[in-house]
Amino acid sequence: MNVPATNTTIRLDKADNIVVARVDLTAGTQVVSEQLTIRQDVPLGHKIATRRIGAGEAILKYNTLIGFAASDIEPGDWLHTHNIKVDTFEKDYAFSSRYQATPLLPPHKRAKFKGIKRADGRIGTRNYIGVFITVNCSATVARRIANYFDEERLEGYPNVDGVIPFIHDQGCGMEMSGEPMDLLRRTLAGYIRHPNMVGALVCALGCERNNLAALFKQTSLETGKLLKTLSLQSVGGTAEAIALGKDYIREMLAEANDIRREPCSAEHLKIGMQCGGSDGFSGLSANPALGRAMDILVQHGGTAILSETSELYGVEHTLTARARTPEVGQKFLDRINWWLDYNKNRDTQINGQVSPGNQSGGLANVIEKSLGGATKSGSTGINEVYRYAEAVEANGLVIMDTPGFDPVSATGQIAGGANLICFTTGRGSCFGSYPSPTIKLASNTPLFSRMRGDMDINCGTIIDGIATIDDVGQEIFSEILEIASGKASKSEALGVGEEEFIPWQIGVLS
Repeated sequence: MNVPATNTTIRLDKADNIVVARVDLTAGTQVVSEQLTIRQDVPLGHKIATRRIGAGEAILKYNTLIGFAASDIEPGDWLHTHNIKVDTFEKDYAFSSRYQATPLLPPHKRAKFKGIKRADGRIGTRNYIGVFITVNCSATVARRIANYFDEERLEGYPNVDGVIPFIHDQGCGMEMSGEPMDLLRRTLAGYIRHPNMVGALVCALGCERNNLAALFKQTSLETGKLLKTLSLQSVGGTAEAIALGKDYIREMLAEANDIRREPCSAEHLKIGMQCGGSDGFSGLSANPALGRAMDILVQHGGTAILSETSELYGVEHTLTARARTPEVGQKFLDRINWWLDYNKNRDTQINGQVSPGNQSGGLANVIEKSLGGATKSGSTGINEVYRYAEAVEANGLVIMDTPGFDPVSATGQIAGGANLICFTTGRGSCFGSYPSPTIKLASNTPLFSRMRGDMDINCGTIIDGIATIDDVGQEIFSEILEIASGKASKSEALGVGEEEFIPWQIGVLS
C-alpha cells in the first residue's frame, strides 16, 4: 500500500485529540498535517496523541469518549492499553431525541433480487433441508443422515442447496423450563421454519429434557410432508434411525426441488450484522460502509439487525437517542443493564479489556470497540428491540440482544429471520453460516490481499484513500442483492458454516 508521506494518519473529527496511523510509523516520523513528531513506533490502525493530554483527561475518537489518560501523554505519543484506562462516566441517554424515520422509496423504485417465494409469503435466499436434534445424544444420527446426501446424491435436485445437520450440545442436563429452555426451543423453531429452509427432520433420543412433543407444542410446529420427526428409542436405535431419516429426506427432495427464483423486492431482505476479529480500521472502513449499505437497505424497505449487545456497551447512549420511542430505548438499556449484572466481577470484555487480537489491531478497550461496532447501524432510527432468537417482524433498523461471540450471535439473528449475514473483520475471521450465507467485509487491504479466498469485499480502499464510505456502501448493497439471488459467497463456496450453529447456552447445567 503506497501512502504519500503527507497522508500517513487519519483524523476522524476536528475535536479529537487523537489520529489513527494509516500505516506502520516509526519513531521520529514527521506528521506534517498534525504538526507533530511520532515519539514511539506506532503500528497501523493504532492511535497517536495530537496534543498534550493530562492524566485523567478524556480521550476522544469521533468526538466520543473512549477512555481516560492513565498518565500524562505528550503530542506524538502512541496511545493504547498502557496509557488509556476505562472508568465510569455520566451518560445522557436522550431517549428518542435523535430519532428520524427513514423516507422509503416507493415500491416500484425498490431494488430487486431473485428470491424464493414460500407458501406463507416469506422470501428465501436459499433452499436447504435441515436435519435438527432436540438433544446432543442424537447428534451422530443427524450428522450421518445429512452427510449421506452429498453432491453426487443431490445431482438430480439442482434447486436444493444442500442437506445440512444443525448440531448443538444442549437439550439435557439443563433446566427444564424458563429462559434456558425457551432460548433453545425458540432458536430451533426459528431455524426449522426459516424461509431459507424448505424442509426439516428433527431427531430426538426420547428421554431428554427438551422433549420432542413439548418443543413442537411450545413453538406451534406441526409435522407434515416437509417436516418429519423421529425418536431413536422408538424406532429401534441408531442404525434404524439413520435408515429412516434417509427415507424421510428422500421423500422431501422432489418437492423441495420444485421451486424457482423470481424477482422480489429488497424489502424482503433481513440482514444480520456481525463483526469479528476487529481492528483499529474496522470502525473507520468496513463497519461504517456496512452502515451505509444498511441505510440504503432501509430506504428500500428492508431490515437490518444490530446485535452483540456486550459490544455496544459504552456507546449505548448514542443508540437510545436514535430509538423510535423512549420505550424502545429503555428496552435496549434494560438489556445493557442485564449484561452488566451478568458479567459483574468476571474477566470479560464488557468490563474493559478486549481480546488479544483486538488489542494487536489497535483497539484499546471495549468502549473503543463498541464505538466502531455501532457504526454498522448507519444513521437510521432504531425501530424495535428483540430478545435472542425472537422473530423479527419490524422493518428498518432493529436491535436483537445477543452475546458478542459471533457464532452464537449470528445463530440468534438467523433464528429471528435473517436471510443473509454481513460480517466485518479486520484480523481475518473465517466465519460462515447456514442456511443464510455470510458476506465477509475486510477492513483493510493487507487483510483482503492475504485472505482473498475468505473475503468478499475489500473495504480497505477507504483507508487507502481511493474510495469513499458511500462508494463501498453501494458496493456492499449490490453484493447483497447478488448473493441473495443465488451467487455463492466466499465462505459458502468453501462450505463453512456447519459448525457455527451455536444456540446461546445460558443457565445451570446439572
